[in-house]
Amino acid sequence: MATSVADGGFCEAVGMQFSRLPVRSLGEHPLNPLDRSVWPATLPPVARVLDAGLELGAATILVGENGSGKSTLVEAIALAYGLGSEGGSTGAMHSTRATESELWDHLQLVRNAGASKRGYFLRAETMHGFYTYLEEHPGMRPDIPFHERSHGESFIELVADRFRGPGLWVLDEPESALSFSGCLALLRLLTSLLDDGRSQVVLSTHSPVLAALPGATVYEVGEWGLRERQWMDLALVEDYTRFLLDPQAFLGEA
Repeated sequence: MATSVADGGFCEAVGMQFSRLPVRSLGEHPLNPLDRSVWPATLPPVARVLDAGLELGAATILVGENGSGKSTLVEAIALAYGLGSEGGSTGAMHSTRATESELWDHLQLVRNAGASKRGYFLRAETMHGFYTYLEEHPGMRPDIPFHERSHGESFIELVADRFRGPGLWVLDEPESALSFSGCLALLRLLTSLLDDGRSQVVLSTHSPVLAALPGATVYEVGEWGLRERQWMDLALVEDYTRFLLDPQAFLGEA
């Protein structure tokens, strides 16, 4: 029997309903709207998400200049999911000085029924204190000697150890800790993590290497809000390419 357009639409809707990814979408909580006249709602990408929502696929990457709002969004997604504000899983209690925005409290995450509720948040700017927290609160088995490793080595080992199985894995500018080869190692870990179709990655980055995560939806963040872009069309990739081809000429333009 031929499949009608209506049948196809029904199947697509059912497929979305029973997605194995942890989060389907996010938007403003209808019972707790955020005043658009105050920060961070004054940031165009934040306003875009509050006004129109954002669908999340298996991997979502935000790229943009410092201060554009990408880390604000990533942080808010992590906190709205219940992850530790300075890094960790839903059980992490580490907190030094609260600097996160109130955005998370005004977001509503639409979760997929039956999907994993596990997750982990890593943010480069709080990693040193987070390593100390982990060392002071050991689990049932010996942990990684974080402070005996370089920043990049400990970061990669932590991802390999904690990011396992289905869940929401959130990273804020992880390239801050990583060399080029370290970025490649992280890219391989994230690619492998997504293979089972039940894990989801949300990532903010300045790295063209990490922005090349296979299958990811990449958004360029700026004064326009959010715009979906192909990797080769990103300003980030264009700027790196121009610089590598002729550093002196590029510096002369700056």
